[in-house]
Amino acid sequence: MLRDQLNSLRPVEDSLAYGQPYETADGTTIITVTRTGGLLRTARPVGAFVVHNGEVSWTPAVDATRIALMGELIGLLAAVIATLAVLRRPPWPDLSRVVAIGRDSRHT
Repeated sequence: MLRDQLNSLRPVEDSLAYGQPYETADGTTIITVTRTGGLLRTARPVGAFVVHNGEVSWTPAVDATRIALMGELIGLLAAVIATLAVLRRPPWPDLSRVVAIGRDSRHT
């Protein structure tokens, strides 16, 4: 039954959605752009077109939370890898081996 429901789901393609133009007091027009898609049809901001004095510019949306989270995950991964490297082969000398220094093999 679950397999039939999963097979009945058709893939959802990503698509761009453009917002209503918004005009500011100084005559600048802003048109927002979002990307919709995924299984839950979530919308994620992509950026905005800004029209000012007849010139169009693109301003990308920056998700600072996502960038900070990625930095934290990279730091955590680096700490785990460094810890595993130290535990696998410590940087200090191996003192478990006994080395006979200065012994003469004839006096045994």
